[in-house]
Amino acid sequence: MLNKYARAFFTRVLTPFAAFLIRRGVSPDTVTLIGTAGVVAGALVFYPMGEFFWGTVVITLFVFSDLVDGNMARQLGRSSRWGAFLDSTLDRVADGAIFGGFILWYAGGGDDLVLCAVSIFCLASGQVVSYTKARGESIGLPVAVNGLVERAERLVISLVAAGFAGLHKFGVPGIQYLLPVALWIVAVGSLVTLIQRVVTVRRESAEAEEAAAAQEKPQNASQGSEAAK
Repeated sequence: MLNKYARAFFTRVLTPFAAFLIRRGVSPDTVTLIGTAGVVAGALVFYPMGEFFWGTVVITLFVFSDLVDGNMARQLGRSSRWGAFLDSTLDRVADGAIFGGFILWYAGGGDDLVLCAVSIFCLASGQVVSYTKARGESIGLPVAVNGLVERAERLVISLVAAGFAGLHKFGVPGIQYLLPVALWIVAVGSLVTLIQRVVTVRRESAEAEEAAAAQEKPQNASQGSEAAK
């Protein structure tokens, strides 16, 4: 849902900024690298210290690079396999840094091993969810399912909750519990999404094999009749 509607909205909003960067001679790959570096810095510098509000502010400023670089590539007519590969690879790096920041906090100052384990599960399951779709497509299957919680949902839920949870340091009572709730939601949602994709790949694989077998039968029958002659 977020990929369909929010991405389209922000793409329109960020188009003038993308055009400005192009006029300045900035390349899409540069925007991708700077954006990822900013997200990693915001997550691994602020989150392990429990500074969730400021960490989320920094991450949010840089996370939109994921939309800007693609917008620039389209305006330049340079959409390429390399750009798609770099963007997808660095997305995984950024996701790892965000949940890695949560892990470091709960393993250290946050002192909560259960939430540390939940954060680890969120990190691992998010990577596997992305892998299942990429791997399924690489073997020729459409993987025609998005699932309950994709990358956009994982980021929005986690970052919004972390940002609001950080307001606890500004005197807002009880709001720090938003982040643990969000992590549990992301963990369960990621597990459901993983199951959805695995089931879809299993079904599509079986259908593809049945279709291939059905095509082979007429060919074998034709070859048999030719041999009989």
